[in-house]
Amino acid sequence: MKIRRVLALVKKDLRKLTRDPGTLFLLVLFPVILTAVFGLAFGGIGESGPQMFEIGVANLDGSSTNPEWADSFISNLTETEGIIVSQYDDNATGQADLLQGNLDAFIVIPEGLGDSCSSFWSSPNDARVWANSTIGLYVDDGSLIASTAIPPIVNQVILATLFGDSQMSMEIPIQLTNPQLISVSSLSQWDFMVPGMFAFSAIFITVIVAQSITVEKSEGLLDRVVTTPLTSSEYIASLTTSYMAVTLLQAVMIFLTSYVIGYRPSTGPVGFAFALSILGVFSLVCVGLGLITATFSKSADGSTGLSFMVAMPQMFLGTFMPLGGIADAVSSVMPSKYVTDALTTLFLRGAPVTMLSIWIDLALVTVAGFVVVMIGVFVFGKWGINRH
Repeated sequence: MKIRRVLALVKKDLRKLTRDPGTLFLLVLFPVILTAVFGLAFGGIGESGPQMFEIGVANLDGSSTNPEWADSFISNLTETEGIIVSQYDDNATGQADLLQGNLDAFIVIPEGLGDSCSSFWSSPNDARVWANSTIGLYVDDGSLIASTAIPPIVNQVILATLFGDSQMSMEIPIQLTNPQLISVSSLSQWDFMVPGMFAFSAIFITVIVAQSITVEKSEGLLDRVVTTPLTSSEYIASLTTSYMAVTLLQAVMIFLTSYVIGYRPSTGPVGFAFALSILGVFSLVCVGLGLITATFSKSADGSTGLSFMVAMPQMFLGTFMPLGGIADAVSSVMPSKYVTDALTTLFLRGAPVTMLSIWIDLALVTVAGFVVVMIGVFVFGKWGINRH
């Protein structure tokens, strides 16, 4: 592979993109306009939220003299509609899962909870003899609905544990952590959509690649390329380099537009650099899908429709669209989902770049990118060039 040839093709591709108003609009201006419109439309609207909450519980009162109260609390929480409970042996593991977005909330049952409940029932009207305790509650910053809905649910579970079905309104010796320590988010729905906007915009590269290659193929340009010393690896390298540069430009433009509107991510320059890295790798997926689409397209118009059919599952199942049920399960095979998950962990939860989950997301997107590109190269080389 000769770098000079690759760079010459990259220069040709970028010049072609900048001279085509329609392509320039779709790849750069459209994401900016979409970001601005969505940001203004959803900047002050709350999130409707999921139907189910996943809550982790660490029971530190299991070896006390009255462990049945903690068991009753966990049982009541489990029986609450819309709650899925996962039990943890320690605080650190639960906090790690919460930070990675695997939980909507994490509860720490303190040592002495059973003693508090027993002391209350031994003297319900004498607060001086109660053994007070505080239940730790930590809520995911990345879920607006969870941060507002879960604290009152847990309060209801505390009352159900103490009083059963006949709940009473009176002073009790059990409290949740101080509200200042509970991670309650004041973010708008737009803040939750921004991470998905980056992947959503990059997906349009699939359409442009399919159109561009189909036009070159129908005009016979690719047939002439085959007769030159240019190798297929050099051609694909130039293609991926060109559109990787476009993806990074998209990301910068979307970020700047969002920032002007008022978006403030919970990460710094290192986190944004990681975001650019995973988006650059994701462009491989888009280029590969474009190659596959171009293989079976006979005209630019046909490639547009076919490429949108390929791109739409990525757009709607792996970006900012709310999912549930079977759609959530299907999204696990969409590379765009892992891009959005990584950016959500960085931008919303403020996780450090050393967080293992975002590197797993990067690894999955990287593998998907190389696999899709290799498939695209194979099918296009075998059936694409001579199809008119």
